[in-house]
Amino acid sequence: MFHVEHRSDMNKIIAITNQKGGVGKTTTAINLGASLALKNQRVLVVDFDPQGMATAGLGVAKKADTGIYPSLMNGDYIMDSVVPTPVDNLYLCPCSPELSGFEAEVFNQDDRETRLKNALERVRNKFNFIFIDCPPSLSFLTINAMTAADSILIPVQTEFFCMEGMPELFNTLDEVRAYLNPSLSIEGIVLTMHDERTNLAKQVAEEIRGSLHGIVYEVIIPRTVKLAEAPSFGKPALLYDIKSKGAQAYLTLAREILNR
Repeated sequence: MFHVEHRSDMNKIIAITNQKGGVGKTTTAINLGASLALKNQRVLVVDFDPQGMATAGLGVAKKADTGIYPSLMNGDYIMDSVVPTPVDNLYLCPCSPELSGFEAEVFNQDDRETRLKNALERVRNKFNFIFIDCPPSLSFLTINAMTAADSILIPVQTEFFCMEGMPELFNTLDEVRAYLNPSLSIEGIVLTMHDERTNLAKQVAEEIRGSLHGIVYEVIIPRTVKLAEAPSFGKPALLYDIKSKGAQAYLTLAREILNR
């Protein structure tokens, strides 16, 4: 275990969620986390998706009996599993293969919805931001993430069916508020994978802004080759090519979040 200093300023836990797959959840977790870290914020990314894409995207191998799983099942101190990343101030709690069986293992336990909350509250004061990268479903893991979080950040792809499933997500949000986490709020909606060359993408972006006025970030994350390539090198886009449109968009998003 390595030392992470205590932070006395803002401490926020944000679940990055959308049950629709392929909308940029993991890309956002990695690149927004890295962008905030570059702005002297201490950031932890918790890979809470059994597929482990955030773990791979930050150049860390999945290993059994490590990462977030022992903290959920045995109450292990989460910092024992946290690892540094190529970006100063950015840390990762990796995924482990056993995470996929978590729901079945704790199904009959009274504290099944609060396991992640209990683990993260012990380390909240060590980070300015903790991002939970959720699986692409409204699963038991996502419910745990929402219960642990102060707010949710929703990536939405600017395509024709982008709003499909959003009513279900908002219903789940209301249920979590009612029964598990009354203070859970919406951090914001970030438009992702935007192809600025098409009229459809522009039209969809305008419609989302119109229907969800006030919670959509100004910056739009473009669909770029650099953002797609960076994870295969185990690094965020700002380390792969900081001048790329994708890296610059996430730096702008980080500024928006800090300014709010």
